Amino acid sequence: MALTVPPLRAARHRGAMAQRVLVIDDEAHIRELLRLYLSREGFEVLEAEDGESGLRLASAQAVDLVVLDVLLPRKDGWQVCRELRHRGRVPILMLTARDDEADIVVGLELGADDYVTKPFGPRELVARARALLRRSREPDASPDRLQFPDFSLDLTARELVVRGQIAPCPAKEFDLLWLLASNPRRVYTRDQLLEAVWGTQEYIEARTVDVHVHRLRERLEPEPSRPRYLLTVWGMGYKFEPGPQQGRDLP
Repeated sequence: MALTVPPLRAARHRGAMAQRVLVIDDEAHIRELLRLYLSREGFEVLEAEDGESGLRLASAQAVDLVVLDVLLPRKDGWQVCRELRHRGRVPILMLTARDDEADIVVGLELGADDYVTKPFGPRELVARARALLRRSREPDASPDRLQFPDFSLDLTARELVVRGQIAPCPAKEFDLLWLLASNPRRVYTRDQLLEAVWGTQEYIEARTVDVHVHRLRERLEPEPSRPRYLLTVWGMGYKFEPGPQQGRDLP
């Protein structure tokens, strides 16, 4: 399928942390087109040509948005969408050649956030991607409480409840846990965590983050030596994993 490529605009200036988009599509020219436009708009782009490799990439790397084709080899877009939604709340933009209302409804019911039908205008897709990312950053209807299998956080009461019991949690530990838990699977460096939790006005050594993560693991992890929630990303920092898998990586 031939696509006409209109002129590109210059890339907009973005911060140090570019938002990451995973494109899962078996058509190489579609991936190339989206990589070209999304990259020029300041996004970091990952690519996968089938459903299984797309899911592996989504597990290995924190992504801010998934552009997902429906007709994929190995695992189709419906299966991938279902698994992604089961794992977390990353925005999903379905990309399909089917302009059928029933297919669109199926995708939305499986958890997709929006859809674009082929052939599409690249600029329209970029605009929709930006809209989804803006919506994903807006506060939820109940932003003051987070619930997970082993613990919950209440922001208003600043309360940590672990397996039914209120657990003591100093202010900085609570703030660190809230930041990570409210941004699941997003990798934060130690410097980013220091700036967000302690503030740039204070000089705090990066090792302080490690100490606080260790204490949090002792408070909430079923097996602190094998964490399932607060995971180390080697060479980078930490992320929060809301799913049931057991962690294998300690600092």
